[in-house]
Amino acid sequence: MTTIPDLFAASAARDAARPFLTYYDDATGERTELSYATIDNWVSKTANLLVDGAGLGPGGQVSVNLPPHWLTGVIMLGAWRAGAAIRHDDAATDAAFVDETLHTEAEADEVYAVALAPMAVGLRTESARAAAANGEVTDYLTEVRTHGDHYGGPRVSDDAPALVALPRGGDLSQAALVEAARERAAELGLNGGERVLIATDRPRPLDWLLAPLASAGGVVLCVNSGAVDLAKRAASENARTLTL
Repeated sequence: MTTIPDLFAASAARDAARPFLTYYDDATGERTELSYATIDNWVSKTANLLVDGAGLGPGGQVSVNLPPHWLTGVIMLGAWRAGAAIRHDDAATDAAFVDETLHTEAEADEVYAVALAPMAVGLRTESARAAAANGEVTDYLTEVRTHGDHYGGPRVSDDAPALVALPRGGDLSQAALVEAARERAAELGLNGGERVLIATDRPRPLDWLLAPLASAGGVVLCVNSGAVDLAKRAASENARTLTL
């Protein structure tokens, strides 16, 4: 288990039907729950989209400029399954993922606009639809559904770049990112298979995505939850509240 795809496969193998990521947006009332199996389908579709649709090969780079969201998790895991490195700045890349406000400038061969509204039904704003109609962006949710549920590409190498251009400088390989996820899980006291609730609008993917994955657990990710009784929600979700 020295790559993120290996880590996901090992964690999913314990019981693919159990929830991995439950997402609440208390501004919209959304609650979306995805099992390991469902996440796996979305991740494979995204990897196929990047390889077959955007033409990414080994060593390709993907920029992901999206807030914490279940689709953000799917996109990041899909990029790593395809062997791509992720960066979170505005540098030129092979593919870029931005929200449908299109406020983030993206210089990429292929720009995917991602609608983060409930129900995952595709672009809703007039500006994003117009940009898609003009070929300036591609509607991620519409396009990704046309790709296969199984990714048959080669195994990603341990030393392949996974995160590049980190804020403090340097890059992380697949193996180094797996190690960072395991270390963070230990720091947070995550036990094998535990479900945790995280309520903050800007948690790091290392905390809300990779550490729970490294512990073969699950996460209840809550945003815009200032007025919510989180203790009651954690109890209903059978999760431990995690303070970051």
